[in-house]
Amino acid sequence: MKKEYLLLDQVEGSLIELSNLHRVAYDEVVKIKSTDSNSEMVGQVVKIDGDSATIQVFGENLGVSTNNTKITFEARPFEIPLSNRILGRVFDGIGRPIDKGGDIYSNKFYNVNGRPINPVAREYPRNFIQTGISSIDCLMTLIRGQKLPIFSGSGLPHNELAAQIVRQAKISANDEEDNFAIVFAAIGVKHDDADYFREAFKNAGVTEKVAMYINYADDPIMERLIVPKCALTAAEYLAYEEHKHVLVIMTDITSYGEALREVSSSREEVPSRKGYPGHLYSDLAMLYERAGMIKEIDGSVTLIPILTMPNDDITHPIPDLTGYITEGQIVLSRDLNQSGIYPPINVLPSLSRLMKDGIGDGFTREDHSDLSSQLFASYSRVQEVRSLAQIIGAEDLSENDRKILKFGEEFEKRFLTQKFDENRDINETLDLGWELLKLLPEDSLDRIDPKLREKYLNKAVINNG
Repeated sequence: MKKEYLLLDQVEGSLIELSNLHRVAYDEVVKIKSTDSNSEMVGQVVKIDGDSATIQVFGENLGVSTNNTKITFEARPFEIPLSNRILGRVFDGIGRPIDKGGDIYSNKFYNVNGRPINPVAREYPRNFIQTGISSIDCLMTLIRGQKLPIFSGSGLPHNELAAQIVRQAKISANDEEDNFAIVFAAIGVKHDDADYFREAFKNAGVTEKVAMYINYADDPIMERLIVPKCALTAAEYLAYEEHKHVLVIMTDITSYGEALREVSSSREEVPSRKGYPGHLYSDLAMLYERAGMIKEIDGSVTLIPILTMPNDDITHPIPDLTGYITEGQIVLSRDLNQSGIYPPINVLPSLSRLMKDGIGDGFTREDHSDLSSQLFASYSRVQEVRSLAQIIGAEDLSENDRKILKFGEEFEKRFLTQKFDENRDINETLDLGWELLKLLPEDSLDRIDPKLREKYLNKAVINNG
């Protein structure tokens, strides 16, 4: 039964406090109506203390006072209607359509708070998702059901990379291609950034398989805490009820963390490291752990959260905690970006902890694991030789070291560098890796099975003419 209250204790910012309540639940949705302006807003119970509660309003409390407002408790959590018609649509931060396509009509409403997947019910991820980007597909392979964040910095092309992944991503099994969908969540983005994503998807012809949830930078800050939950709820519906393989891309998780810090400060919670609340880890984990695969259920949720590191500091609380929870990371480099390399993926600190079980014969190609390991080791050696060359000069390097430097230049120029609209097949990526390895001294190829070296290295020499 809905309960209405007319007397408020306090209104401060976007928070409303009231007491003498009866059977009010945490996270319960409330309707706030000003008797003067006749306007209605939505809020949510964020704190309960005895018979008192604090309500967070989605928006500004302009015109709201303690004696002209009616609070109605809806006796339900925050829910959104879902059907397969959400694909091709654009919604705001709390799940309302903003594309002039009309409301979503469904007899099914879903609680956006959701729950992390029970570890016992998880299916171990093994299937490869092709992004068409060589450095990701070969060296930090994305696996279906994985959580693989992108660590970026202010001014780096993470938006372009996210749009390219949305345009090009596909599951490896061709007979399942129709079951692939994408949910895109933009958290605290500028209007021109949101327009960029919409136009990029439209021009690429992938709009019909994408559901977008957008929270603009000038939208209420509380919505930034809801939009990733709405996106994940939609992804769970598509995966576990419509049996689709869903890729969820979120940008920018740093905006989510900063909104959490601001709301926590307004609630007067005790701050932790750099002013973030002590429950930042559990909040991020409750988002990330909703991705995965469930045993005996067709469908999967794969998550790529994008976060900008303040001052490029990878030890900042948000990337630091994200690294603990997720299964690897893709790190973007400012130095590579300034050198004109796109996408500027810094290979050495990047990794995918699940790729070892999702590549090789039957998944990608038999040589993938050995080739990836050799490219990593060789590029690591490139950094050592470059440091040595700065000390003694490139002209005093040995012949083998000069070959390693040549490999490094070609690796960055041909393998890491791709055009924004260049979509490379996994076989094309692996063949390119073999072509680059033949630039190295043969005795340095110590991470490759001799049979694979004979089969693919000779083929690469022939292909390169």
